[in-house]
Amino acid sequence: MDRRIVRRIVLILALMVFTLIFGTVGFTLIDNYPPFDAFYMTLITVTTVGYQEIHPLSQAGRIFNSFLIMFGVSAMLFAVGAMTQTIIELELQDRFGKRRRKRAIMHMKDHYIVCGFGRVGRNAAFELQRAGAPFLVIDRSDQRVARAAQAGMLALQADATRDESLREAGVERARGFIAALATDADNVFVILSAKSLNPRLTVVTRASEEDAEEKLRRAGADTVFSPYSIAGHRLAQALVRPHVVQLLDFATQAVGLDVSMEQMRVGPNPAVDSRKLGDLAAPDARLIVLAIGKSDGKMIFNPPAEMEVAGGDVLIVMGEQAALRNLERMLTNGR
Repeated sequence: MDRRIVRRIVLILALMVFTLIFGTVGFTLIDNYPPFDAFYMTLITVTTVGYQEIHPLSQAGRIFNSFLIMFGVSAMLFAVGAMTQTIIELELQDRFGKRRRKRAIMHMKDHYIVCGFGRVGRNAAFELQRAGAPFLVIDRSDQRVARAAQAGMLALQADATRDESLREAGVERARGFIAALATDADNVFVILSAKSLNPRLTVVTRASEEDAEEKLRRAGADTVFSPYSIAGHRLAQALVRPHVVQLLDFATQAVGLDVSMEQMRVGPNPAVDSRKLGDLAAPDARLIVLAIGKSDGKMIFNPPAEMEVAGGDVLIVMGEQAALRNLERMLTNGR
């Protein structure tokens, strides 16, 4: 919610509370009303209900009551008007917000779609946000959609198992799709729908049950992760190869450091094509080229500096963010 609207609501509540407290204290001190009778007298006065005086008022009490009527009624009218304005602004804000989201989605291309904003989808979305990749979150829960929007993400409240919802999310123009719904059956269904609308879509998902992994692949998932097998593997590796696990966490999470691991595709640029790897990455000591994926699918680990880089190759590089951006610009324009 807009901070300006929140401040307005707080101001209205504070004004109403102040008016009730002011009237209660006044009737108690001037005409010795019991506290509850003073509160009740204040309430029926500022709300213009029109009941008679609970106890006879003195001249000073009537003067105070006259002032309370003018001040209290004005405060109540102001509160009602401000609340009406706030409700109208919230309705208009929601309507225009939906239009802005719809226009933003219509202009998205080569983006990623995160289907489901539960524990798995939420972490995937935050990782995409950290990487600066264009993506969209779909979830049927309005609370989860609001949570994604508060985090600065583009979110759509819709049923992802429906083809209309996927089309609204631009699945036909999307590059990748993360299926992170609650059950394997829902993930199978949504993958089938997404693949039928965009056969070129790269789909990744998770399998809650071991026997669901093959079904998800047959449905069209390119990559399937099994949380239990991955967790078991990491637990064992943490015991027998703790330093390897520490290095992988450092490279993939880079907690507290400006270091990350990225993949960079070499485009068909004559200035880069057939140049040696050492000429591109070796001059910068802040970079480590871990592997090169060749266009024929072959993966070369720890490539030598004299290896030539060709268009279509994919470099797996670890290093500081600034050095990674420089290398990406070099691979793009040859400088």
